[in-house]
Amino acid sequence: MSPKPKGGGWMRKAEPARTSAPLSLHPMETSGRAHSSWFHSLAPMYYRGSAAAVIVYDITKQDSFHTLKKWVKELKEHGPERIVVAIAGNKCDLSDIREVPLKDAKEYAESIGAIVVETSAKNAINIEELFQGISRQIPPLEPHKNGNIDCIKVANLSSQGGRRCC
Repeated sequence: MSPKPKGGGWMRKAEPARTSAPLSLHPMETSGRAHSSWFHSLAPMYYRGSAAAVIVYDITKQDSFHTLKKWVKELKEHGPERIVVAIAGNKCDLSDIREVPLKDAKEYAESIGAIVVETSAKNAINIEELFQGISRQIPPLEPHKNGNIDCIKVANLSSQGGRRCC
């Protein structure tokens, strides 16, 4: 049995997109560390520059839905301006002990312009659909001045007044 990752786990997945180039997704899983003040203080590092964010709540725990709303507020205040937000109601395989009605999640998602999907990580239900929905919402990359879509423009760090770190 391997130990839990420190700070989060990473995965890479190429998702077919609207163009000929596949969209490369790099989800980060926080393993429940999102409640800690340590992770909360580091969160902007994880979503800075992101095109999308998936915020997960447990459909069997109403308090996790309230926590989700706090994370959405944090993301809207400090995250990228046009980030695609997806809300995943996890544990849909346990709908018999549901505390968060799907109707509530849909209404909230609509109010913030987010995608909402109920999933089961345990049984791999709607995981592909979630990421396909996100990939459809992310705008295509704009080519760099030389016309190469694979080329990324890096910001000029000298404009930060000589500050190199932290």
